[in-house]
Amino acid sequence: MTEEVRELVRPARLAPGARVAVVAPSGPVPEERLQAGLDVLRGWDLDPVAAPHVLDRHGQFSYLAGTDADRAADLQAAWCDPSVDAVLCARGGYGVQRMAELLDWDAMRAAGPKVFVGFSDITALHEAFATRLGLVTLHGPMAAGIDFVKNARAQEHLKATLLAPETVRTITSGGTALVPGRARGVTLGGCLSLLAADLGTPYARPGARGGLLCLEDVGEETYRLDRYLTQLLRAGWFDGVSGVLLGSWQDCDPYEQVRAMLVDRLGGLGVPVAEEFGFGHCAGALTVPFGVSAELDADAGTLTLDRPALR
Repeated sequence: MTEEVRELVRPARLAPGARVAVVAPSGPVPEERLQAGLDVLRGWDLDPVAAPHVLDRHGQFSYLAGTDADRAADLQAAWCDPSVDAVLCARGGYGVQRMAELLDWDAMRAAGPKVFVGFSDITALHEAFATRLGLVTLHGPMAAGIDFVKNARAQEHLKATLLAPETVRTITSGGTALVPGRARGVTLGGCLSLLAADLGTPYARPGARGGLLCLEDVGEETYRLDRYLTQLLRAGWFDGVSGVLLGSWQDCDPYEQVRAMLVDRLGGLGVPVAEEFGFGHCAGALTVPFGVSAELDADAGTLTLDRPALR
C-alpha cells in the first residue's frame, strides 16, 4: 500500500517589490508574449527578471527552449539565488522530463522554500518539487502564456494567491458534480498525460492515496485520455484517492464525448468528482495550490483550503 499524500511546506507569500525569476524549462517562448507577461508582473509592483536562456531555441529540436543543460541551469540558478523570492515558468510545451535529472536537488533544497508557478508540462516539476523538496507549488498561469497576458480573471486570481492568499482560500469553479459528495485530502495533480508519462520515475509520487487529485489536459483525442487514465488505474495510482477535480479539456474532442469517458473511468472510484473546475488550459484559468489540505464540495463546485496556500 502506498503512503498517503501528505501536506507540504508552504513558501512565504510575496510582498511588493519581490523579485521573481521567469524561466523556460520546456518549450520555446515568444518574445512579445514574454514582454507582455513581464509588464503584467511589474504592474503588480513585483520585480521580474528573465533568466539568461529564456528566449533560447534548441538548434536541432524546435520544440525545446534551448538545450537541456541551459534550461536546467536557468531553473537551478534562479532557485538558488537568495535575492529571488519566486520562480515563474514562462510556458509549457515539452522538455521538463529531459532535464529533471540535471538539477542539483540537494542544492535546491538547501536554498530553502520559494514560490513556484506553472502548469501543463510543468506537471513533472510539480511532482519533483513535492517528492524532492517537499514544497507546496502553484498550478497556475504562466508568465508568457496567452491566456495569462490577455485574461484579467487569470491574472487577478494568481495575483491574489501570490500577494494576499488568505483572500482566495475558497476556490469557486462554477462547475458541477460528475459524482456528488464532499471529500477531504491534500491537493495534487496537473496534466493527465504528464502524470501518466511520469509514472515509475524517481520524481513521481507512488500514488494519490488520500489526495484531492486535479486533472486536465489539452489537444488529446478521447481514446488517448482513456489510455492515460487506464494506465494510472492499472498501476494502482488512484487507489485510496479521496476526490477528483476535473479542469479543462481544451482542444480535445467534444466535451460530451470526453465526459462519457470520464464517467466510465472515474465513476466507479466511489469518491466525489467535480467537473469543469476552471483550471488548466482554458481562458481565465484559476490558480490551484498543490500540497495543501482542503475540502472538496463537488455539488457546490468549491475547493476550500484549510490554510492559505502561502504563509
